[in-house]
Amino acid sequence: MFRGIRVLVSDVLEMLAEGMSVDEILKEYPQLNKEMILEALALAAELLRRERRVIPLPA
Repeated sequence: MFRGIRVLVSDVLEMLAEGMSVDEILKEYPQLNKEMILEALALAAELLRRERRVIPLPA
């Protein structure tokens, strides 16, 4: 769903990781929509699942 959009999925994920809200991202990048942001999260989850990578929780 990001085809033709000049925003990288990794950029969206980094913005979320830095604490930006979905609404803030949509305001900064009006060419995106909420479904695209959720798709970016789903893609990241799928990639981690495929790698069977475990991320330890902070103590």
